[in-house]
Amino acid sequence: MKIALAQFNPTVGDLAGNAERIARLAGEAHAAGAHLLLAPELALCGYPPEDLALREDFYAENARALDELARRLPPDLAVLVGYPRREGEARYNAAAVLRGGGIEAVYRKQDLPNHTVFDEVRTFVPGVSATVFEVAGARCGVNICSDLWVPGPASQARDAGAELLLVINASPFHKAKQLDRYQVARARIAEAGLPVVYLNMVGGQDELVFDGGSFALDARGEVTAQLPCFAEGLYYVEFRDGAPRGELHPLPGLEESVYRALVLGVRDYVDKNGFPGVLVGLSGGIDSALTLVVAVDALGAERVEAVMMPSQFTADISLEDARELAANLGVHYRVQSIKPMFDSFLAALSDEFAGLPYDTTEENLQARIRGVILMALSNKFGKLVLTTGNKSEMAAGYATLYGDMAGGFAVLKDVAKTLVWRLSCYRNGLAHVIPERIIARPPSAELRANQTDQDSLPPYEDLDAILERYMELDQSPREIVAAGWPEDMVRKVVRLIDLSEYKRRQAAPGIRVTRRGFGRDRRYPITNRYKAPF
Repeated sequence: MKIALAQFNPTVGDLAGNAERIARLAGEAHAAGAHLLLAPELALCGYPPEDLALREDFYAENARALDELARRLPPDLAVLVGYPRREGEARYNAAAVLRGGGIEAVYRKQDLPNHTVFDEVRTFVPGVSATVFEVAGARCGVNICSDLWVPGPASQARDAGAELLLVINASPFHKAKQLDRYQVARARIAEAGLPVVYLNMVGGQDELVFDGGSFALDARGEVTAQLPCFAEGLYYVEFRDGAPRGELHPLPGLEESVYRALVLGVRDYVDKNGFPGVLVGLSGGIDSALTLVVAVDALGAERVEAVMMPSQFTADISLEDARELAANLGVHYRVQSIKPMFDSFLAALSDEFAGLPYDTTEENLQARIRGVILMALSNKFGKLVLTTGNKSEMAAGYATLYGDMAGGFAVLKDVAKTLVWRLSCYRNGLAHVIPERIIARPPSAELRANQTDQDSLPPYEDLDAILERYMELDQSPREIVAAGWPEDMVRKVVRLIDLSEYKRRQAAPGIRVTRRGFGRDRRYPITNRYKAPF
C-alpha cells in the first residue's frame, strides 16, 4: 500500500482554501499511484479553532465543505482528513475516511488534552470507539494526536483488527519535541504491537508553530521514515511486509529548529493576517538585531523596514552597528532621533518633576516615545510592528508597557537571552550578517548614561537557569536554592517574575518554542498574595 502524507499548512477558518489544498494534494497523490492520503488533525478548519468550535454555524459550514470535498476526490483514493463534527449536542474532534464520493467512516478523538496550550475539553466531547478501514488489502486503525499519548486507543484499534496505526496530528513545536513523540509512539507500539505512521501539520498559528517532521515506526519501534521538519510537502510511505518505509531526513539541532520555528511563525502570522510588511525598531543591540534577521529570512528584505531612534544616551557604536546590520540585510533603514521629543516632554513635566531625581520614569518615557513613533508608522503604512524583547526580559519585567512592548507580534517572547546569543551565532554561521560587536558587547537599554542590563538584573546565565526551573519546570524556590543558586538571587528573580504578571498580560502574542511559554501556557493571577516558601 502506498500512503501519501500531506504535511501541509492550513489556515484557521479558511474552509474553502483548506479544502482546495487537500483536493489538489489528493490529485497529486492519486497521479503518483497512492492508495491513501492522510491530512492532518482538523485540517479542514485549521488548528486550533479555539472558540470557533463553539459555534453551530461553524459545524454546519464544515459539514458542507467536507461533503463537497468528498465529491471532488478521485473515487478510488481513500482520504483520511481531520474536521470538527457535530452530532446532536455533541461536538467532536473527528477524522473522516472519504472514498467513492462520500464519507465511508468516522473516528472521534478519545483523549482530549487539557494542559499547557491545549483546552479541547472546553470545545469537544471524547469519542469512545475504534475505527478501522481497509485500503489495498491492509486494515488501518485511526488515532488523532493525543490518543497516542495515553494507553487505550491504540489497543482498541488492534482489537478491532487493525494491522497499521495511522495517527494524524496538529502537534505544536517546542524544543526537543520530536524525541517526545518518538517516545510515546514507542510506548504505544509496545502496548498494541502495531507499526505507526505519524502525520503532523506544519505552519504557524498565532503563538503556535507546527513543525511537521512526520515519521513512521515499525513494530519494533525503529524509525523507518522521517520526513523534513518545518517544510510543506507531499511525501510517501510504502506499507509492505508489515512495515511502513519512506525517506529518512536528519532532524535539525536545537538552534536550527528554534530558528526555523521563529522564521515560520513570523512568515505565517504576517501573511495569514494580510500585512504588507513589518517594522522593527533597531537599537544596536542583539535582540533587535536577531528580530530583524528573522524577519528578513521570513519575508524578504523588501518587506522589512528598520527604524533607529537614538537619544542622547545612544552610543555611537550602536548607530554604527545598526547601520551596518541594515546594510548587510538590504532593508530600508531610517533614523528618527527622539531627543527633541524627549526634551519637549521633560519641559512639559518640569514643574511636576521639580526636585525629583532622574529614575525609571525618564527611562520609560524614552521607550514610550519610540513606541509612539513605531505605531504611527504602522498606522500610516499598514505594516506590523515586531517587538524585540526576549523571554528573560519579559520574565523579570525589564520592559516598558506602551514602550518597547508596543507592537503586534513578539518574535523572541519565548526565547531566553542566552538562547538569543546562541541563535545569533547560529545565523551568522550560515552567512555573517550580524556585526560581531553586537553579539560581543554587554547588553544595555541605553536609557541613561553608562547603563548595562546587569545593573538591574542578575547575570543572564543565572537568570535564565532560575527562570527555566521556576517557570517552565515549576520547581519551588527551595529546590532552586538546593540546586546551587544563592538564596538572595533566587528571591530577587522569583519576586520579579511574580510582580511582572500584569505586564505580560498586556504583551503582544509571540512564538512559543519552549515547553511553557508566557501567554497560552502560563496563567497566573495578577492579584495574588501567595508567596512560594523558601
